[in-house]
Amino acid sequence: MQPRNPAYADPPNPALPVVGMDLDLSRTALLVTDPQIDFLSPQGAAWGVFGESITEHRTVENLGRLFEASKRAGIPVVISPHYYYPFDHRWSFAATGETLMHKLRMFDRRDPLSLEGFDGSGADWMPEFKSLIQDGQTIVCSPHKIAGPQTNDVVFQLRKKRIDQVILAGMAANYCVESHLRDLVEKGFEVAVVRDATAASRIPEGDGYLAALTNFRWLASAVWYTDEAVDRLAQGRARAAA
Repeated sequence: MQPRNPAYADPPNPALPVVGMDLDLSRTALLVTDPQIDFLSPQGAAWGVFGESITEHRTVENLGRLFEASKRAGIPVVISPHYYYPFDHRWSFAATGETLMHKLRMFDRRDPLSLEGFDGSGADWMPEFKSLIQDGQTIVCSPHKIAGPQTNDVVFQLRKKRIDQVILAGMAANYCVESHLRDLVEKGFEVAVVRDATAASRIPEGDGYLAALTNFRWLASAVWYTDEAVDRLAQGRARAAA
């Protein structure tokens, strides 16, 4: 399968070795970062920056397919969300990306213990995913605050389920997804990134998706399209049932 944009196609003569990842569903989880309205919806605060890439890659549709395939395969589904509370906006300093998120008021919630105003807000799940996330089985972690899982309990939750293989997707490709990938690899996980179940910003400073794709190829054990990830989950389910 080739992407619509030739800039994202795999090189005909790659220099990097092909490693791959053979799924063992007994130790595999799907990890999705930030499947939230502010990233993924035309009504979200960041749509002007990310919408073109989300539309091109059919990110919302592909994330939905991944959720459904993972549920059918019986593997844990883990969400690493992004929330900001009023006290987070009073930090003494912030780097570039987080400054933009604060400026756009992305993922804002009233406080950690209140859901007042949450439903349908930018911090809420995309409507397409709500029933899949709120099924009583999905693990919703505490929020990461900038990009990586170092500030939340993603790794703890994975370890408690004896998971060491991760299928990674979500938003945004060169920010939270890549940051989660880097941390998981450093902590000894095998990671396959689903390249069309993510998206990134397109701004004058550069194409975030192209930057992320380059680094996915360097860091991940595998870089799959959604079709391949769904097929591998189905095959793993069939093997487990045999």
